[in-house]
Amino acid sequence: MDEAREQIAGFLDALIWVYTLIIIAWIIFSFVFSMGLRVPYSRPLNAVLDFLRDVTEPYLRIFRRLPLRVGPLDLTPIVAIFALRIVGGIVVNLIDPGP
Repeated sequence: MDEAREQIAGFLDALIWVYTLIIIAWIIFSFVFSMGLRVPYSRPLNAVLDFLRDVTEPYLRIFRRLPLRVGPLDLTPIVAIFALRIVGGIVVNLIDPGP
């Protein structure tokens, strides 16, 4: 039973890390595009951008309701990452508290 809990906790921790990296990738892409960089149309790049947007927007939409804009700077993704890491860490530790 302990081994199953460890595996579930490890999988959930890895899933949280991957989702955090996806949010960071979306932050980087949106920042680069907001600076005015325009790339020629590329089907693979468009597919990647659509994937990043479709995966991150439902979670980020929760935090967009909060007043997290400071001028042109949107702090929503940063707060969302902190919340994901904190709550995810708590859940992982509840599943497998360790030794």
